Amino acid sequence: MKRKLIAAIGVATMIVGIAACGSDKKDDDKKASSGGDKAASASSITVWLTVDAQHNWPELIKTADDALTAKHPGLKVKHEYYAWPDKNAKLDAVLATDKAPDVVEMGNSEMVPYMAEGAFAEVDPSKFDNSAQWLDALKQSVTYDGKTYGVPYYAAARIATWRKDIAAASGIKAAPKNWTELTADLDKIQSKQGPKFNAWYQPSRDWYAAMSFVYDAGGAIAANEGGQWKGSLESPQAIQGLTAWKDAMGKYMHGDLTKDESDRYIVYGQGKSDLIFAPGWEGPSAADPKFDKTGGKLKDNLENFVMPGPSGKNLPVFLGGSDLAIPTKSKNADLAAEWINDFTNTAGQKVLMSKGNLPNNNTQLETLKSDPASAVTATAAGSSWFVPTAPGWGTVEKAQTLQTMLQNIATGKASVQDAAKTADEAMDKVLNVKN
Repeated sequence: MKRKLIAAIGVATMIVGIAACGSDKKDDDKKASSGGDKAASASSITVWLTVDAQHNWPELIKTADDALTAKHPGLKVKHEYYAWPDKNAKLDAVLATDKAPDVVEMGNSEMVPYMAEGAFAEVDPSKFDNSAQWLDALKQSVTYDGKTYGVPYYAAARIATWRKDIAAASGIKAAPKNWTELTADLDKIQSKQGPKFNAWYQPSRDWYAAMSFVYDAGGAIAANEGGQWKGSLESPQAIQGLTAWKDAMGKYMHGDLTKDESDRYIVYGQGKSDLIFAPGWEGPSAADPKFDKTGGKLKDNLENFVMPGPSGKNLPVFLGGSDLAIPTKSKNADLAAEWINDFTNTAGQKVLMSKGNLPNNNTQLETLKSDPASAVTATAAGSSWFVPTAPGWGTVEKAQTLQTMLQNIATGKASVQDAAKTADEAMDKVLNVKN
């Protein structure tokens, strides 16, 4: 499945008044798994999912519905499906009313401002299958101020994809296993193909890729110090990671240094690049006849491998994915929690895995590492990072603070140190302010 917006989607602007329109704090603090009187009297629950679920695993939806209604005879499960660009605007609008859905699917990077505003009910992780083994980045995405406000649904990871035919033309017989091998291979490819060729096509504004270098070096975008979030891109570790990223860009990226990653697969299809570090769907999309301008060479020559990092370990990846949350205004929180577990339990994860997704937990992720079709993505997902769970993170994304910093570094407008300082100062103004 080509989930193009899974990680690229930004955090939506919160509506004014979610907190004001919610229930009182005493009710808000109750976990979604408590109580049972409402479950006995409810006639229906409403579940909001994206069209990905509707189109790609409707059988899993039916299985979860059947499991819940078998336990609660007469109960109906109603579904509404939304496209990613439309979902949050509709959710914001309905949260201002008394007609909130009982379950809503969220992109994992969308969760923070909603959790900070008290829009989602706290849940008890022990009530959900495999919660002790949730993937670290997904667990972070549903955690705010030490409490859990959602359940990881499934995941997707970034991998390296290159052209075997171009590598072979430079005498390279196998994919690189570490950073030294990777850079040596890219040096050969760059020399062979000439200065206008991108040995590695890496859009400068792709902050998901650049921040992987920061985390690989032991740095972070921001850190929580005594309950306050502060930008940490000026730390020695972050500067080391950003410098490694800049050096790679300077050597191997010869395209437009002001672009983002939104059309990377289209650019890759033009045949003027060898390597991309991107979600796994991008290589096959570039090989689609609509985008492949190489005369069909991409289809049989693409090879995936786990991206190595300068640290000597696998490069940590931003783990995109979806979570399921229960709005605080749900009148059927207990039933909602039951449905979520029926949908995301071990059997449900097997269905999602069969559709090309990564599971929400490490136990089942391990089983994918022995399958050649999924081994690369599953292995890459084993080392991941996530955005700061700060109240104002949505403002940082909306302002494109990281993208601006990276473009300024790549184009030479600012040094790594100066650009990082400017980004930290911008983040410090908003990270602790609720959207």
